[in-house]
Amino acid sequence: MNSKSPGIYALVILTVMLLLSQGCGVQRFVPEGELLYGGSDIQLVKNDSIGPTKRVRNELQGLLQPTPNTRILGMKPPLYFHYKAQRERPGFLYKWLGKKFGEEPVYFSDVNTTRMEDLIRNRLDNKGFFYSTVQHKIDSSKNNATVVYLATVKKPYVLRTYQVDTDSSTVYQTITETLNKTPIKKGDRFDLSLLKIERERIDNRLKQKGYYNFNPDFLIFEADTNRYNTKGFDLLLRLKKEVPPKAKHPYSINKITVYPDYRVTNDTTKQKHVTYKGINFVQDDDFFKPKRLFPYILMEEGALYNAETSKLTSNRLSAIGSYKYANIQWKEVDTVFRKDSTGLLNVDIFLSPLTRRSLRAELQAITKSNGFTGPGIALTYSNRNLFHGGETLNITGSFSYESQLTGNNNNGLNSITGGIQSELILPRLVPFSPSRFRYSVPKTKIALGADFLNRSQLYTLTSVNTSFGYTWNANKYVYHELNPFSINYTNLANTTDAFDEILNQNPFLRTGFEQQFISGLNYSFTYNELVDADKKRPFFFSTNFEIAGNVLNALSGDNTEIFGLEYAQYARLDADFRYFWKWGREHTLVSRLYGGWGIPFGNSNTLPFVKQFFSGGPYSVRAFQIRSLGPGSFQSTGENSSAFFDQSGNLRLEANLEYRFPIWSYLKGAFFADAGNVWLTYDIELPLEEPEESRLFNEEFVAEGTFGSDWASQLGIGVGMGLRVDIQNFVIRLDVASPWRVPYLPKNERGRVPFFGGGNDNLVWNFAIGYPF
Repeated sequence: MNSKSPGIYALVILTVMLLLSQGCGVQRFVPEGELLYGGSDIQLVKNDSIGPTKRVRNELQGLLQPTPNTRILGMKPPLYFHYKAQRERPGFLYKWLGKKFGEEPVYFSDVNTTRMEDLIRNRLDNKGFFYSTVQHKIDSSKNNATVVYLATVKKPYVLRTYQVDTDSSTVYQTITETLNKTPIKKGDRFDLSLLKIERERIDNRLKQKGYYNFNPDFLIFEADTNRYNTKGFDLLLRLKKEVPPKAKHPYSINKITVYPDYRVTNDTTKQKHVTYKGINFVQDDDFFKPKRLFPYILMEEGALYNAETSKLTSNRLSAIGSYKYANIQWKEVDTVFRKDSTGLLNVDIFLSPLTRRSLRAELQAITKSNGFTGPGIALTYSNRNLFHGGETLNITGSFSYESQLTGNNNNGLNSITGGIQSELILPRLVPFSPSRFRYSVPKTKIALGADFLNRSQLYTLTSVNTSFGYTWNANKYVYHELNPFSINYTNLANTTDAFDEILNQNPFLRTGFEQQFISGLNYSFTYNELVDADKKRPFFFSTNFEIAGNVLNALSGDNTEIFGLEYAQYARLDADFRYFWKWGREHTLVSRLYGGWGIPFGNSNTLPFVKQFFSGGPYSVRAFQIRSLGPGSFQSTGENSSAFFDQSGNLRLEANLEYRFPIWSYLKGAFFADAGNVWLTYDIELPLEEPEESRLFNEEFVAEGTFGSDWASQLGIGVGMGLRVDIQNFVIRLDVASPWRVPYLPKNERGRVPFFGGGNDNLVWNFAIGYPF
């Protein structure tokens, strides 16, 4: 969708600037006798022997209170909106702005400098800078006051020795054994927060050694400075005197009972009790076969209590796909403790199942990366425990009508699609042993499906696909997917004269459609720190590799066909790197680098069409229409339908930068910049009998689309802004972008002024579901 007039954006920008400028006029609202608080700062006065203190200063900065009113470009619009909303007759606009964006004033009279000095001194003591002094000075003007806290920092106390109290009890011996992993080292400055970390570390280790009743609060550190004339100290770790006896003894597992079909209404005394390899299973009618459930349970009778093993067992059971939750409860068995004796624990594992069978119907509004949009319907049947071993069967039938809304000519770009897909997910590694996987057991996935696509006035495409592979989480962040067996057969039929003409013109495209049989291996690796909401600098990395045709080539004896079908041979690799920088309330700066490269070989001259790369659109360079970039500086001069097929390549490079910020409630905003394109890294020699028109097209296509030393000048670059409705990670997105650099124009005409230059194609609208990356 394009717009010829940028006037509306100029009006919006002007309105925002006028509102912001009002923030300069808040002084007249300040009550007599009050000063606005302008903030505080900390200055450290230290001698050269102290060493670097930047990190300590940053921590002290976090103590400063209160927080001054928000400034935007040196102005205070939220405070201005608040003042205006407090008038007798504020008007609807200022009343709304005051409610949604206003901030109550922060006056200097709200600042307690004495309390802040005490807090800073206390924090310096906790960091080893004992006997430091803190003073403050005030800098005030007619309407504003700021505070500077001057901290005179003494030389810190550093560690000379660290040891555990001597005692013959088992718990002291176990604590001593953990010291080889301590983060506390000789020469470290005294740091109270580090001592707290050490207590948590020791408690975590003891919980893995059977100490079920231990608590980190049972540990106490004693620092002795009497032995040294200089500022050194000895550190002694011991147990508090009031520690209960049972906390000093390890526990082992006495009995394990599993309830695979747990419901509150169950009468467990009447249910069937079956013992399998030392574990008692209580259920009716073998809801879940004990043989299949046993490998997920890492605990065993006689083993010491281990909190980490319990957590991993819970994760594994929850990941089966048949249960809402897994609840593991530990119960102490009455024990009379003697020296070196061990307590006993019974373990009950309650598994609450999901509804076994379900039928789900979905009405869909489909928007695809190739620009096709339209209504659809999908019907899914699921069985979450098919063979009583946690197997999940999903069968989905879908039907949709789609039309490409982008571009000026939609002729021939309407389509009807449909298909049926089935997948069987086995929560185990078939046919291998899962014993090496502690975090989660891999799942075996078998898929089979068929699809059809009827694109009016162009062609009909039917396809059959099947795959066999594995998925597993190595840990919280790492995910793997390996499909050693994957087949895709595509049949192109009912082509029209218009589409035949497109194929005849572009030999790359024709070859891509001719090779209709793809068989190979693919592997995906993902490292995702976004699952940890506490990380302020998470990054995401994903890579996909696939290789096709090698096995078929070996079986066919270098024949180009198998079973009468021409098969494709290629290797394809892509990588996606994203870095997130979070601060404040939902403010995020996201940077992304993407690269993909595919190489045909052996039986293939080009990549199959479905494996080629394209650039442009709502998930790519948003200042350009779907598939409108590349390859290189090439631009198709045919009708829209032809351009859609022509502009692809086997190499894609892309970079994105996006600033995301909250606006109000579920409404978010963004400013972004995108750059990218696709290129060719190979060409094919056409036979002499090829039509002249085809040969001329090929020469232009290769000349302008080949990757070379001037690739940077062929990047499509654009900037834009967007609005997003984000409701619990379901995102509806509307972006508007404008080109900054257009690679298919003559070299001296590629640059333009975004939003205000470029004629009819200076604005590109993108409506999509989900974030672009």
